[in-house]
Amino acid sequence: NQGLKKILHDNSGYARPGEMVAIMGASGSGKTSLLNILGQRLAVSKNCIVEGKIKCNALDVKNGDFGKLGAFVMQDDILIETMTPYESFCFAARLRTSLSNSQIRKKADDMIERLQLEAARDTKIGGFTLKSISGGERKRTCIGYELITDPNLILLDEPTSGLDSSTAYRIIKMLK
Repeated sequence: NQGLKKILHDNSGYARPGEMVAIMGASGSGKTSLLNILGQRLAVSKNCIVEGKIKCNALDVKNGDFGKLGAFVMQDDILIETMTPYESFCFAARLRTSLSNSQIRKKADDMIERLQLEAARDTKIGGFTLKSISGGERKRTCIGYELITDPNLILLDEPTSGLDSSTAYRIIKMLK
């Protein structure tokens, strides 16, 4: 085991239906690594070894199964800057559901309302070269992009990072 560094060791936990769980710890303590393992998003390199079991509702979650039951909101988003929140939700629903166009539009409208994005509905998301929606609106759009499939479980990596306390509170309240 020379050259290997244990990042996580002897971890276990559970969450009940409807329960919100927060993982807290110092920078570099393995929070993101744990979420990446749980969400099956860990790019396993030749020097990376992952051992253990992940269960959901007492059933083993096999490699590649997480996407069927859950969603993962990364710390850094991958939204398309030239799209609006509404267009992003429609795009996600077209990619990941078998809904009709009218059902997709209704679902996107419902998500806009649930996430209180009415004011930003038709505003470009923006990015480094194109500034547009606020940080809070961007974070809610990222969350909505994953919620559009009605997942049973959602993992969020630092959902309030970079936000002011009022916006962070609203996002956590909305998630709850």
